[in-house]
Amino acid sequence: MSIVLHGSAPAYGATATGRLSSDAFYRAVWRWHFYAGLLCLPFLISLSATGALYLFKDEINGSLFAYRTKVAPQAMAPLGPDRLIFNALQTVPDGAPVTYVDPAAPDAAARVTVAVGDRRIQVYLNPYTGDVLDRVDSDREFMAVVRGLHSLALLGPLANAVIEIVAGFAVILVVTGTYLWWPRGRSSGVVTVRATPRRRVWWRDLHAVTGFVAGGGLLFLALTGLPWSIWWGQQLRAWSNAAGLGQPAALWANRPVSTIPLRDRLEDAGWTLQDAPIPRSTPPAAAGAGIGIDEAVASLGRMGMPHGFELALPVGADGVYAAAIYPRDVTRQRVITLDQYSGRPLVDVRFADLGPVGRAIQYGIGIHKGEHWGRANQFAMLAFCLATILLAVTAGTMWWKRRPAGSLGVPPWPPNRRVRVTVTLMILGLGILFPLTGLAIAGMLGLDLGVDRLRRRGMS
Repeated sequence: MSIVLHGSAPAYGATATGRLSSDAFYRAVWRWHFYAGLLCLPFLISLSATGALYLFKDEINGSLFAYRTKVAPQAMAPLGPDRLIFNALQTVPDGAPVTYVDPAAPDAAARVTVAVGDRRIQVYLNPYTGDVLDRVDSDREFMAVVRGLHSLALLGPLANAVIEIVAGFAVILVVTGTYLWWPRGRSSGVVTVRATPRRRVWWRDLHAVTGFVAGGGLLFLALTGLPWSIWWGQQLRAWSNAAGLGQPAALWANRPVSTIPLRDRLEDAGWTLQDAPIPRSTPPAAAGAGIGIDEAVASLGRMGMPHGFELALPVGADGVYAAAIYPRDVTRQRVITLDQYSGRPLVDVRFADLGPVGRAIQYGIGIHKGEHWGRANQFAMLAFCLATILLAVTAGTMWWKRRPAGSLGVPPWPPNRRVRVTVTLMILGLGILFPLTGLAIAGMLGLDLGVDRLRRRGMS
């Protein structure tokens, strides 16, 4: 790389002093577009491939893994969750039950998660007979692996931060790509593809037209994925909650709460509520037994909790029953916690109770995951995923065809120093919106300037 932002500026004529050359500006933007693609296209391919799979999570679980997720509906009433948990523990005798997932439909299996030390084992059961259908470690369950690959969480927090950086660069790619695509009086290569695959212009046009059609979708996926990011998303959640625009803090007012967040007890506590503290049960003055899980589930049913919810079991004398559900109908999202002794609802949060930022992000996440408007949403997101892969392939092919032998083929900077500085400052401005991406951009600049300085010393 050789981003040269120093040296004397060329002289300008009177009429050119106050304006930037459009050709020079184009070349500078192209260079940054190239760098953004070089850094993040491999990750975008991975994100698109894993995201495309996750869009059809229910369909994959209901077909490839039907042996453990599907059962034959029966006229008899299902067994109570207490009996199902007992049966699950027979397969993991040294474990402790952690959560119970209510069957979402008459043909759906029940699921019990059992803890053995740091391990979490999912046990699938037939809710009518109590038979164990399968057991699998939670971190080896297929969709959990796909989700971990999608976020790179499988590789640790540092790798997850890389995804946040990539999402910021994806925004830069869309912004710079839109500028490069803009017709400027051209008619060819804007919405049509010229020549044949043997020519580089064919790949250039296919890349540009695909970006024109799918750029908005890529931008949407990047922005709706950012709330889950390790730093930007956490800061957005903290800010929205503090401002009363996310988590409904009033629902926790004057209630004893623990220091344990919902995300530590539930597999999916939702973006807005995952940091919310779990309330505490009040042990009775006289020692007594709790209501039990069968009654807790029955109480949730009487309160209108939709089927398919996950229920975290109480931990300790002041633990609670914590239930959450995030169905495809976002308006039916709900979180309820029950006192383990009295069964009294301690917190009951519906979608309408969330602040405007929380609701907007929950909507965005649902669309991102293909959970609204049926198949139309799924296939629209799938199309954007496939288009992103096509953008990566066409970009790579185009670069391969134009690169000089023995060179990376980086588009050269225009000689106009003012243009170089202006465009770079604009890119840094976008980086400010996504600080981890901004740090990566600053690192690139520092590396470039250092390499260029060494090159100049070697030439002197």
